[in-house]
Amino acid sequence: MKRFWHHPLVERLWQFVKFGIVGLSNTLISLAVYEACLALGVHYLLADPIGLVVSVVNAYYWNNRCVFGDGQKKPLRHHVRMYFKSLAAYGGTFVLNWLLLLLWVEAVRVPQWLAPFLNLAITIPLNFVVNKYWTFGRKGR
Repeated sequence: MKRFWHHPLVERLWQFVKFGIVGLSNTLISLAVYEACLALGVHYLLADPIGLVVSVVNAYYWNNRCVFGDGQKKPLRHHVRMYFKSLAAYGGTFVLNWLLLLLWVEAVRVPQWLAPFLNLAITIPLNFVVNKYWTFGRKGR
């Protein structure tokens, strides 16, 4: 049974599941902040980056600690560099998300509260690939 859990395919699948759990919490935080901002009268195009900034802190912490990290203590400069790589990765998909928000709300007339949910099918898999191979890849460590 021990060999089964250490098979590379099972380990990659488990990593994706953990990323999904972190992603779910990250998404819920981002959406909660977005919806709270809307309720406070903040324009949806400003509410979205506010949600991003709050959620990337959560994403970096848990991805580094539980998903892609190797369990070794790292110096502060390492975490700063990795955080900015994570911020850049999420920032890239944020731009895509923001453009899609404009498309859904302005062109397609999807309700503002629904538009972010449509983007998840694109941004979640893209974030996994970018974080796995660029942010937390071997060269990033």
